[in-house]
Amino acid sequence: MLIFCTCIDIIFKTKLFLESKFEMKDMSEASMILEVKVIMKGDSILLSQKQYTEKLLRRFDYYDFKSVTPLMMLTPN
Repeated sequence: MLIFCTCIDIIFKTKLFLESKFEMKDMSEASMILEVKVIMKGDSILLSQKQYTEKLLRRFDYYDFKSVTPLMMLTPN
């Protein structure tokens, strides 16, 4: 189970409650869950799928493709 919150007090109370009902092991802060990177910045939590996206692009041989400007953005109005 992943306890996900920016308020440490709520996390602590939730863990205490769950520990009173179930046998648990604290695995500390998650840095990656289901191929989503968890980044803590101040009081914010950011989720990044960059590594997963890169893995898919490499798998299907699209990683080294160069980006291009769509034709409709090149034509004047």
